[in-house]
Amino acid sequence: DTLDPALLRPGRFDRQVVVGLPDINGREGILKVHSKNIKLGTDVNLRRIAQQTVYFSGADLANICNEAALLAARRNKETVGMDEMLAAVERVTMGPEKKSHVTSKKEKEMTAYHEAGHALLSLLIDEVDTFTKVSIIPRGMAGGYTLTPPTEDKHYMSKKELKGIMTVLLGGMVGEEIYMNDTTTGVSNDLQKVSQIARNMVCAYGMSDKLDKLAFGGGHQPMFLGRDLFDEKNYSEDTAKKIDEEVHSLVHESY
Repeated sequence: DTLDPALLRPGRFDRQVVVGLPDINGREGILKVHSKNIKLGTDVNLRRIAQQTVYFSGADLANICNEAALLAARRNKETVGMDEMLAAVERVTMGPEKKSHVTSKKEKEMTAYHEAGHALLSLLIDEVDTFTKVSIIPRGMAGGYTLTPPTEDKHYMSKKELKGIMTVLLGGMVGEEIYMNDTTTGVSNDLQKVSQIARNMVCAYGMSDKLDKLAFGGGHQPMFLGRDLFDEKNYSEDTAKKIDEEVHSLVHESY
C-alpha cells in the first residue's frame, strides 16, 4: 500500500498478497512457535494469552515470549509461569514499569481518580470491554493506566460501540474534575483519540444524523513522495463547518 501506482500496473506486480494481523488461532500458533525453546510452567495457557492479545502482530507475540523468559530469569525461576506471561503482555502493551519514578501524593491521588473514571465507565457501559487491570504506577509515557484489552477479534464496530469508547476515554477527565474541579495535561492522549474517533464517525463512517450519508475527504492521494501530507478536500466550507459542529456534538454527548 506504499508503492507507487506505476509499479502496480498489470504486467508488473500482478498478484498482491495481503498479510493481515493474525486471528486467535494464528496468535496461539505463533506463541507455540516462539515458546518452543522456553521451559513453560504447567499453569501456562497459551490460548488465554492469545485471547488477551487481540491486534498483536507476530513480532509483538515473539516479544512477549522473550520478555516472559527474561522476567522468569530475574525472579530466579526455572520455568516461565502464567504470571510472567501476563506481565510480559502488560509490558509490551504499555512499556516497562517506572517504580523508581518519584511522584507526589497529590499527583498519585489525581492519577487514581483519572484511572478510576476510565475503569468505572468500562464496567457500566455494555458496549465496551471491561478493564482487566488499573494501576497508578507509571509505565512508558503514561502516568497510570487502565487496561481494557478486546476480548475477541472484531472487524467492524457499531456506532454505539464507538460512542462507548469515547465515553470511557473522557472518563479520565471527568474523574479529575470530580476530584479537584480542574483538569491536567494527562488528558491530552485521551482527547486526541476521542477527536479522531468522532471525526472518523462523521467523515468516514456516515454516522452523522445531520449530514448526508457520504464520505467527506477523499483519503490520501497516490503521491509517491510525502503523500501523507496531502488530503483531498472534496467538500465546501459550509460543509466543513457542519462537520466541525457534528464532531463537537458527538464529543459533547459522550462527555
